[in-house]
Amino acid sequence: MNQTKTTQVTITKALLKNANNPKLAWQIFRRVILNSPTTNPPLDSVPTIARILIRSKMLQEIHALHSLLLCLKPPGNSHSSLTSLVKILAKSGLLDEAFSQFKSIRVHFHGDPPCIYLYNALFECCVRKQHMDYLMWLYKDMVVAKVSPETYTFNLLIRALCDSGRLRDARKLFDKMSDKGCRPNEFSFAILVRGYCRAGLAGEGLELMELMRSLGFSPNRVVYNTLISSFCRDGKTDDAEKMVERMREDGLFPDVVTFNSRISALCRTGMILEASRIFRDMQLDEDLGLPRPNIITYNLMLEGFCKEGMLEEAKTLVDAVTKNGGSLNLESYNIWLMGLVRNGKLVEAQAVLQEMVEKGVEPSIHSYNILIDGLCKNRMLSDARMVMDLMVDRGISPDTITYSTLLHGYCSNGKVFEANNVLYEMIRNGCSPTIFTCNILLHSLYKEGRISEAEDLLQKMNERGYDLDTVTCNIIIHGLCNCGRLDKAIEIVNEMWTKGSAALGNLGNFFVVPADDTNSKKKCLPDLITYSTVISALCKAGKLDEAKKKFTEMMGKNVRPDSFVYDNFIHSYCKEGKLSSAFRVLKDMEKNGCSKTLQTYNSLILGFGSKAQIFEIHGLLNEMRERGVSPNVCTYNNILKCLCEGSKIEDAISCLDEMQQRGILNVSSFRMLVRVFCKAGEFRVAQEAFKTALSMCGHKEGIYSLMFNELLLAGEVSEAKEIFEAALEKSYDLGNFLYKVLIDGLCKDEKLEEATGIIYKMIDKGYGFDPASFMPVIDALGERGKKHEADELAEKMMEMTSDSRVAHKISQNAGELVRRKQNKNGGSVWQNILHREDGSGIALKTLKRVQKGWGQGSISSLQAQKYDLLDYWEPGAEHRGNIKKKSRH
Repeated sequence: MNQTKTTQVTITKALLKNANNPKLAWQIFRRVILNSPTTNPPLDSVPTIARILIRSKMLQEIHALHSLLLCLKPPGNSHSSLTSLVKILAKSGLLDEAFSQFKSIRVHFHGDPPCIYLYNALFECCVRKQHMDYLMWLYKDMVVAKVSPETYTFNLLIRALCDSGRLRDARKLFDKMSDKGCRPNEFSFAILVRGYCRAGLAGEGLELMELMRSLGFSPNRVVYNTLISSFCRDGKTDDAEKMVERMREDGLFPDVVTFNSRISALCRTGMILEASRIFRDMQLDEDLGLPRPNIITYNLMLEGFCKEGMLEEAKTLVDAVTKNGGSLNLESYNIWLMGLVRNGKLVEAQAVLQEMVEKGVEPSIHSYNILIDGLCKNRMLSDARMVMDLMVDRGISPDTITYSTLLHGYCSNGKVFEANNVLYEMIRNGCSPTIFTCNILLHSLYKEGRISEAEDLLQKMNERGYDLDTVTCNIIIHGLCNCGRLDKAIEIVNEMWTKGSAALGNLGNFFVVPADDTNSKKKCLPDLITYSTVISALCKAGKLDEAKKKFTEMMGKNVRPDSFVYDNFIHSYCKEGKLSSAFRVLKDMEKNGCSKTLQTYNSLILGFGSKAQIFEIHGLLNEMRERGVSPNVCTYNNILKCLCEGSKIEDAISCLDEMQQRGILNVSSFRMLVRVFCKAGEFRVAQEAFKTALSMCGHKEGIYSLMFNELLLAGEVSEAKEIFEAALEKSYDLGNFLYKVLIDGLCKDEKLEEATGIIYKMIDKGYGFDPASFMPVIDALGERGKKHEADELAEKMMEMTSDSRVAHKISQNAGELVRRKQNKNGGSVWQNILHREDGSGIALKTLKRVQKGWGQGSISSLQAQKYDLLDYWEPGAEHRGNIKKKSRH
């Protein structure tokens, strides 16, 4: 017997000696077992070799070990070793292998039931791995084997049922404990109380605590803290405070966990000052027996301050930790980083990242991702890229979140090329893009109108086996709606109910999804966003009847609409002046539990404004104030539009004052005001509005062109000229300026020198502009007998024409403004001048004279060049056809 024991010890020592060479250790063990006498094999070393194999993840050998033990004769010799092996596997977390071997033992030793300790070990593993199927099988097997459970066994089973949300079953099992000869202990109550509280049923948890008292158990600190934490999470701070008092009455002093729960709840509900008071008491009032704050307490307060934007208080807290000899941990720094980033303090955030390194707290991938996300959201893409390069230099590889964040930043700023580079870099570095990553790029391509590239990306996603989800489908549907393919978008929505992502199968010529992809049907059903997108597009296209059908369909499919869906209908009806229909929709909206949004109010104000119902508009504004809905610039612009169209100038000025006080003016606001002031002849007030616009919105081309054009159309040529000269000094784009009308007006007012000065200023500034602008001045100079000056100016005009100088500062909007001054025939100014029949003929004579001097041929050759120039200047092709037809006659 002693010799056998010595052999067992020797084998165990040999195995431990070769623990770093698990394959050799396994060969030694296997050889010893196979060469040992069958009556007394050295099985005491089984736990040792099992742990060596588990640590080395040699699952094949572990399975072989089980088979080897089963083959030993007589079978009874190996039973305890097999049981020991299952227990070790369970405690190591290898549930699948442990469960498989346990079932094998039950088959081979069905007459020898396992002990309760083996069941408990397996139950523990099932709870950790949250594997209810295995647990229920084991429980039934335990009952069949007539193995008596312990209180600990019931506690494990109750915990598993609570964790899986089966509270009723957990309570039934709890109530049956006494029938099975097991009395609940304080842990049984604590587990069930925690289950109730996690499910948001703190009331039931409280009732259970009362039952606990009635059965002679005193609630421990864990039970109290669980209930206090639950009440705090639910915002029931008064109930939480009552529990703290009861805790003291039971002779239990609240610990740091108790206080952390209270502080967390207060911070979550925005009661940061109350949380700060408790935190301060914990720091100072040791005489009262209050616990000292721990790092979790500091982190909770730090997060609370940052959430409320109280960065000075947060900084003071951070400094206090280090001043008192403590140190922030990684989580603390990440909270501080997040707070700074969310409040736009990006420079300070970068400094904190550097501070972490200096103080020996190595930033995690999460730390870098926080900063990169903040920089991307603030369009600081080059800085974000530098931070990513920095993390690589420090040995931290970017993950999917890093790349996706940077990719989203580039896409949001229209930099698709750079986004593509990030995607390729991501793949090259072995970081597989997720469906989320691809969806970001897909959305950007559709947003940029790059449809074929988007379809190419879809093809690649399909080829690489990505499971397209509803988000992907929604991006495609939105992109199709925006590019005018509304019918195709609706077709996809209809087919998603039966085909899932396979509904995209015939999109373009590239992308094909297998039609029998049953899994995609479950993952790709239309949701609220799907229907919102299509309904919005139909409403914008004026197809309200089709939009109503889609609305009815979504209700029938149990997809509940939100306020946004209703707002689409309300806006469309208000825009068409159908207020009764809009209010019917509003009634249905509120009936279904959807509240009015800012968009709802804006649409109704627009509708009332179209009917000049000012009183009703003021009623809506009062309602908005009562409900805490703040008006935006769109709200006020709708009101301004109504007031301006009704020529209510004084009310419009009052509205402007209110907008100024709120700081929510834009160029559109001033556009309406300036037009109505000029129309009413209130040019002084218009000038004041113009100056206000410049001070609030900045010196923008749109504001100058607006004031210039309105003054010019009202006949205030001199004032318009001053503004135009200021625009020239600022080198603004002249596409929206009616400069030809200005030059013509100056000539008619016999201000020829000023008109000539304007033309030469434009030439000196390098503007390329319509040569027709020269003609009124050339005509006027000819009429005054100033042929030399006329020839000189005509020469300049011909130089611009022959050089085909494209107006590099003339926008495509010029034609729209010029049409406001065009003649009845609708032709261009240049064409009209060459073909006019006013009898003067000066323009043609001048052109002929200049041509002869340059030897450039006939008028017909010049007219041929004229059509090419018009192609640059005219925004609409419809005018070109008229010109060409006239040129043939």
